[in-house]
Amino acid sequence: MDASEPFTVDTVLAPVDGSDESATAVEYAVAVADRYDATVHVLYVLGRGVVQGMDAGTVDETDVADTTQDFFDEISAVADDRGVPLSTAVDDGFSQTRKTRHPGNVVLDTADAIDADFIVLPREPVTGTSAEVLEKAAEYVLSYASQPVLSV
Repeated sequence: MDASEPFTVDTVLAPVDGSDESATAVEYAVAVADRYDATVHVLYVLGRGVVQGMDAGTVDETDVADTTQDFFDEISAVADDRGVPLSTAVDDGFSQTRKTRHPGNVVLDTADAIDADFIVLPREPVTGTSAEVLEKAAEYVLSYASQPVLSV
């Protein structure tokens, strides 16, 4: 793109993990989408403990689905208030069989798959909570994304 071409955004990717910080990132993603008349795709990335627990049968998939849907319901209201179209998806941030599968790769693979033009990602403090999956992915996404990234 040369400097005379306008900057356009059609799809904003907002990876989330259910944390307050990721809900704030969705607010920023909606604002960017509103500014550029774009859509927001929210990707809920499941953490290692949740994925391992579901694989082992110690974490109820229905509980995970309910928690995820509750989060989607909350953030959908933010998009609805601004009239921004929002789509959602859920993906495992880790794999027992693929060492290269981690939240950063999941975010970048999704960005490519949905042809995202912009990524808004929470950069969370290291807290040790298992729900905050994206804190470790932020640096990776910032380093390797081909799209502009806003880290909030």
